Formats: sequence, structure tokens, C-alpha cells
Amino acid sequence: MSQVLQIVERPLNQALNELFALDQKTFFLILLSTVCIYVAVILYTRIFGKRSFSKMSSFDFAMTVAVGSMIASTVLSDSVSFLEGAVGLLVVYSLQLAAAFLRRFPWFRKLTDNEPTLLMDGQTLLRDNMKAVRVTEGDIRSKLREANVIKMTDIKAVIFETTGDIVVLHKNGANAIDDWLLKDVQR
Repeated sequence: MSQVLQIVERPLNQALNELFALDQKTFFLILLSTVCIYVAVILYTRIFGKRSFSKMSSFDFAMTVAVGSMIASTVLSDSVSFLEGAVGLLVVYSLQLAAAFLRRFPWFRKLTDNEPTLLMDGQTLLRDNMKAVRVTEGDIRSKLREANVIKMTDIKAVIFETTGDIVVLHKNGANAIDDWLLKDVQR
């Protein structure tokens, strides 16, 4: 029985050693690559602006995912050099800047962005809209609690924003919501 354990133990130990192995050269390459790519991200963010990490559109989300993926690839992959990672990041930042500029034009916004969707009008759940954006009653209840709604009569509107956030507009006396705030909201 002990021979069987020794046979099983050896490959397991070898696998664990390989899993947690980190030689000095690899350690310093990862360290240097991490510092360099971190500096590049800070530099690009300063050059291209705060919008680089906002989450206002699907392009912004794609930007965040792409930057994270490129950072990981550059830091941990032998096949991607720092310079390749930095150039890739520069291209992604440039695409995001171009998309932010083009979003000024309605045709581009219509092509790339989702529209905000009204989920509740007062106390009324708009089930067709909920179904279209795949939001459940439970999702809405959770957001209502998060927005400190204690009575259904406090709700003026619930909107599913282009970022995926659910926003609750509270009643403020008899005041109506300014039309400008709901201008692009799909009803």
C-alpha cells in the first residue's frame, strides 16, 4: 500500500512543484514587465483622459476588457514583449478615443450604443421592456431597495441605462420629470 502512495505522491509533488515554480529570471521579468506596463497604462490614461475607464457605452466596456487582457498577456506571457503590449494598448486607447469622438454623431451612436430603456413608469412594471433587456422583477426590487425606496408610491421611473445600471428616479412632490432627462429613453 505504501508503494502505491509513493507512486501517486511523486507525480503529485512534481505537478505541485511545476505549478508553484518561479525561477529568479522569470520573477524579475514579470516584475519589470508589470512595472513598465503599469507606467504605460498610467501614461496613456493621462494622455487620453479619464474617459478611458468610464463605463458609459459598450465601447467603454470593451476598452476595459481589452486593456485588462493586454496587461495580463504582456505581464505573464513569454510570447508578448513589453513593446508589443504597449503598442497594443496604444491602439486600444486610440480606438476608444476615436469612438468617443464619433459618438457625437447620431448615426454612430445609433450603430454602437444601446438605448436606455424604461422599466417602470411610476408603480407600473413594463414587462415587455423588462423581457427585451432580460431584467427580472427581482433585479428591479433589489435596485429599488438599493435606492432606498420604501414605498412604491415613491417611484417616478426606473430606467435600464446603456451601461447595464438600473437607475431609480424618485418622486419629488408633484413635480414631473424634465423631458430632457427622458429624451433618449426607449418607452
